[in-house]
Amino acid sequence: MDEPALIQSAQRGDINAFNTLVLAYQSQVYNVAFRIMGDEAPAADAAQETFISAYRSIRSFRGGSFKSWLLRTVTNACYDALRYNKRRPATSLDAFGEDSDSSSGGPAGAGYEELIASAEESPSEAAERSELRHAITRAIKLLPADQRITFVLSDVQGMSYDEIADAMQTSLGTVKSRLSRARARLRDYLLNETELIGAPERQ
Repeated sequence: MDEPALIQSAQRGDINAFNTLVLAYQSQVYNVAFRIMGDEAPAADAAQETFISAYRSIRSFRGGSFKSWLLRTVTNACYDALRYNKRRPATSLDAFGEDSDSSSGGPAGAGYEELIASAEESPSEAAERSELRHAITRAIKLLPADQRITFVLSDVQGMSYDEIADAMQTSLGTVKSRLSRARARLRDYLLNETELIGAPERQ
């Protein structure tokens, strides 16, 4: 795919060129929206709003990473939606308590997928992991919007701090601070949840 040529054609009003760009990025945009919103319907709305907004403003795109430009758009769409319906997501355990000082970023404990991915485990272990996965999803929804988005982009999507700062139009220091607070909140919530999950049933 010749992305620069497609962008230039789309900027001249070529719908087919723009649709080709949509097809190339729609899965990633939706995935980000779903991780942030935590539900299919609002994620689909945010993804749709992203591409409508991108189509309307593509003439203002002045080069750089088109992917980052789209992710910034979907992040804004999700943030606006979260401000209207005050719900929130979260994620993490010990892996998310570790902070990285690398200026180029990279999740300090890219442990979300490791946490929910199972290798060979017993049925009871699988059930416990499933409960923990649901607890993680609930926890993500409790985070403030800015922390939720930062966490999802970093520890779920695997974006670097630089990419997150670009997508969220903020500084590296702010990204690190939000991520640190998000990981701390999630760790505290999940430590409490895992105690409940691991507790024996009472008769």
